[in-house]
Amino acid sequence: MDARQHSLPAGRNRDPILAILKRVIAPGSHVLEIASGSGEHAVHFARHLTDVRWQPSDPDQNARASVAAWIEHEGASNIAAPLDLDVEEAGWEAALPRSGYDAVIAVNMIHISPWEATLGLMGGAAVLLANASRGPGILYTYGAYKRGGEHTAPSNEAFDAWLKERDPNYGVRDMEEVEAAANVCGLRLSEIIEMPANNFSLVFER
Repeated sequence: MDARQHSLPAGRNRDPILAILKRVIAPGSHVLEIASGSGEHAVHFARHLTDVRWQPSDPDQNARASVAAWIEHEGASNIAAPLDLDVEEAGWEAALPRSGYDAVIAVNMIHISPWEATLGLMGGAAVLLANASRGPGILYTYGAYKRGGEHTAPSNEAFDAWLKERDPNYGVRDMEEVEAAANVCGLRLSEIIEMPANNFSLVFER
């Protein structure tokens, strides 16, 4: 049985995201992907960033099975087997080598998880990126955000309401609150990039 999952959003946003990653991730970097989901992003990015080592992860067993199936299907040699990581768990980064990562990325995670996951992402990424060897450590996030407490499009407001119906702890976050959480951990927001479909890329440096 084929364990590969398919995500329509991943197919739509993978190339705009890849264009940013090509610019901000240094050659030879070791990248940790949080909440890899289906794994389609991981194999696509690894295929085009051949000098980057990719470490996917996801707390969901079915997602990890999908990632592994995609890796096998693509025959990718620069992607490791997916790890079971949950950024909501305190100290999740302790099981990983502190000098092992140059970039951490989280695509479409912050709004589809409790706020505690964002805080955990920031804290763990700051620890892991403190000893990045390819220039400043990079934390890249992508998704829908509010700016100044306001939605940037009616579609995002509707999306926010839909998320909260699924789980009251989910929701489109305020960009300034995300930045403040990052600053507490020693991460600095270096770029805000407008993306298609009213999404944003945020690039933080450690």
